[in-house]
Amino acid sequence: MIPPRFDVTPEQIDRVVATFYAAVRRHEVLGPVFAAHVADWPEHEAKIARFWRNAILYERGYDGNPMQVHMRTGDVKAQHFAPWLMLFDETLRRTLPLETAKAWSALAHRIGAGLRMGVEDLRERRPGPPVLR
Repeated sequence: MIPPRFDVTPEQIDRVVATFYAAVRRHEVLGPVFAAHVADWPEHEAKIARFWRNAILYERGYDGNPMQVHMRTGDVKAQHFAPWLMLFDETLRRTLPLETAKAWSALAHRIGAGLRMGVEDLRERRPGPPVLR
């Protein structure tokens, strides 16, 4: 059995996910983007909680592909990831012990950076040669 990445319980994961998506639904930019794609919030939150349990606790209950989902929506933009991460960090700080919040935040930022780069590189690519940064 693989030990978890950091100390967090499944119940804490559920609380973070529920608190975060309550904030997302109220957010002026992210709320409409999510509302266009999420018809069943409890089902969505359960799926995302399974994602985090897999990423943190190595439970095998999630079988999705976040990159495909974000690419398929068509309206997720690279600039959405900064407010997403800000809200997520705020949720982590409010709901978890400090060290757990820091560890989860670092993981979320790594995952978010990968998703943002995928959106930028694969969908928002400008014609012409690639731009090296």
